[in-house]
Amino acid sequence: MIRRRQSEIFSLSFLDCICCGFGAIILIFVISIGSRQRAQLDVLLALQRALAEQAAALTRIEAAQIEARRDQQRIVPRLEETRRRQDSLQAMIDQLERSLQQEKRGQQALLVDLDELRKEIAARQRKPDHELVLKEVPPAPVGLPVGSNFLAFVVDTSGSMRDPNFGGLWPVVIRTIETVLDAYPDVQGIQLIDGDGRFILGRRASGTAGWLPDSPQTREAIKRTLRRYDQDTVSNPVPGIYNAMRFLFDKENAGMRMGIFVFGDEFNSPQSADEVIRRLDELNPANEQGARSVTINAVGFPTTIRYQFSMGNTGLRFANLMRTVTYLHGGAFIALQDL
Repeated sequence: MIRRRQSEIFSLSFLDCICCGFGAIILIFVISIGSRQRAQLDVLLALQRALAEQAAALTRIEAAQIEARRDQQRIVPRLEETRRRQDSLQAMIDQLERSLQQEKRGQQALLVDLDELRKEIAARQRKPDHELVLKEVPPAPVGLPVGSNFLAFVVDTSGSMRDPNFGGLWPVVIRTIETVLDAYPDVQGIQLIDGDGRFILGRRASGTAGWLPDSPQTREAIKRTLRRYDQDTVSNPVPGIYNAMRFLFDKENAGMRMGIFVFGDEFNSPQSADEVIRRLDELNPANEQGARSVTINAVGFPTTIRYQFSMGNTGLRFANLMRTVTYLHGGAFIALQDL
């Protein structure tokens, strides 16, 4: 009888195969885990690079914003300065337009007065004698009304009133002022004002206290200062007349008889003669008898006649204004023929 060998299911060889299979599975699992980790590491590295690039981009944006704010801080003041300059330029343009309109009106007035001025110049050139413009008035300011005890001298010191050879006032101007001073040997107060209204020798106060005492020293100071005075004024003595009335006349001083003497040659102002006359009437009103507190006298010098048409009609305007003003304010106007 053949005896069959009994076979074992779980032999050592079988176990070796099973173990090798499990080992292979574990090895595959380990290998697969390592590859996933590397993939994750690659993803993390890519994310880190992307974040670094974004951070760098944010840094550049912040730097650009800071630079933009700095540029804005630099630009805003420049814009403000530009606006101010534009406003200033616009104001200058407006002023030029107004001046142009005034010049046009002045040209129209010049055309109106031109014929009269030509006739007057022709008459003066035909008769180069010492006759005065006003008939029966001696050719010196000594003939001006005397009676004031406070004297204010308003002197136009513009370029036309100066001798171009040495720059000082024309000698005839100095002589004429000295003649007027000599005609008033004894007064209580004297003042000297230029055409722009400056008190040439100073002023301590207003009213009676604003006058300089009449003394030989004061009179000599007036003459000496006028010979050396180099302050140019506009060819318009009206501001000086205004200031003399505003700051020197004292209503409380019943004994004040104030006299203003104007020495000039031109009325170069955008104001009309009517405006000046109205303002002087307000400053120096007439009482019920028609008398005024301040007397205004004037002496005109022929610079515009000497230089013919180079100064327009300002000399004629001065003469016409002073004739009217001195008549209304109790004084006299004398026009000298020669320098």
